[in-house]
Amino acid sequence: MVEKIFSVSKDKNPSEWFTEIIKTAELADVRYGVKGFLVFQPWSVESMEKMYVYLEKNLKARGHKKYWFPTVIPEKNFTLESDHVEGFIPEVFWVTGAGNEKFDEKLALRPTSETAFYSMFSTWIRSYKDLPFKTYQRANVFRYDTKATRPFLRDREFHWIETHCAFATEKDAYDNVIGDMMTTKEVVFDIYGVPTLVFKRPQWDKFPGADNTYGADAITPSGRVVQQPSTHMLGRNFSKPFGVTFTDENEKEQLAYLTCYGPCVSRMFASVVLTHGDDKGLKFPFEIAPLQVIIVPILADKEPKVLKAAEKIKAKLEAENISVEIDNSDKRPGEKYYYWEMKGVPLRIEVGPRDIAKDKALLFRRDTEKKKEVSIKTIVKEVITNGEDLSKNLKKIAETNFKGIIKDCKSIAEVKKIVGKGIARVSFCSCNLDGEKCATKIEKETGGEIRGTRIDVNEKASGKCIVCGKEAKEIIYVAKSY
Repeated sequence: MVEKIFSVSKDKNPSEWFTEIIKTAELADVRYGVKGFLVFQPWSVESMEKMYVYLEKNLKARGHKKYWFPTVIPEKNFTLESDHVEGFIPEVFWVTGAGNEKFDEKLALRPTSETAFYSMFSTWIRSYKDLPFKTYQRANVFRYDTKATRPFLRDREFHWIETHCAFATEKDAYDNVIGDMMTTKEVVFDIYGVPTLVFKRPQWDKFPGADNTYGADAITPSGRVVQQPSTHMLGRNFSKPFGVTFTDENEKEQLAYLTCYGPCVSRMFASVVLTHGDDKGLKFPFEIAPLQVIIVPILADKEPKVLKAAEKIKAKLEAENISVEIDNSDKRPGEKYYYWEMKGVPLRIEVGPRDIAKDKALLFRRDTEKKKEVSIKTIVKEVITNGEDLSKNLKKIAETNFKGIIKDCKSIAEVKKIVGKGIARVSFCSCNLDGEKCATKIEKETGGEIRGTRIDVNEKASGKCIVCGKEAKEIIYVAKSY
């Protein structure tokens, strides 16, 4: 029997469920008093800290070095690349003074850091021997988004990693872009358990100042998507104004090719919540759970040896770097079970006097909601094995929910029926600028958004564009996003 925790079912109203779980599980508090700025609470922070670890490990393995850059960017730097300025100026927070002093030059709170990094690249990069030059930082960025804000999904301050890289050739830069997308696949699905599609975005939806933008979308069970990391082929668009040049093997000066990549961890966390949660609450893959194991001692107030046994189990697990706590509160066991299941703790260990007498404990898994008796002597092995199995099972469930969510559509009317509940796959004239009118018509009449063309699968267009009737050159995907 599932205890009634939420006023709505996740399946029937995932948006309202998401709002409730943020409050109920104490993921964030919106009462800070500044629109679009969250107080992230420990339960989300602990999970996101672990998410960062896997992303940074992957980037370091690919040769990225970590930097810390200032939060502010001088206006003169920020305005050097004209397309970038036009794209970001409406969203920039400006610092114009301090105390009673008015600054001679405004400082931008970074909405993104291309203009900060590349001003330094021009100093650091001299020769082809310095390339490739791969950097990243973990940072907060600030954007004055004028649309309705939504915790984790659409804030005015968000937490991310951004990489900025320079290369001698266009091919090297493009290979790095593909590597960024593989990082997304390897981390977002393999570790976080969130299915994704990887797209080349339409030209009208590319990053300001980029030649091309590539991005991933998380597929949630509701059929809506959540934007995941994007990577941008900047070409030489920033190299020229910022003087990012190098001397090649023939002693000739060349402009470097630049790329950037932005995994937004706070938004990715929302994808984890939306993908794995249920009407009991949160579920987390074992690797990124804020707390991996909760121990619930039974009758510890009457049998002191029970608490001692729980503490020994805790020490064994902590020795293996497993996060674990003991719930020795005065709540009834049933209340504890429901609470920690709502919080999404992957594994629960129950131990009482009868269990100790047999040198046993009960192990509960949040994904299957089943208990089994295990030996206390082998408790560490059991936790590790069941944690791994739980993560694999959550991925399998997510993949199963994903199947059938993409529907082929041959008209705008069919697209309209699908978006919001699934993803429409349609024949389209072109994702270059000449196709923007057709895209606008689709988006206006369906409420969906053109996500782009897939780069993780090879698809060949056939038939006619569903809008203008011209020969289709591409297969595009249309979906509503959170």
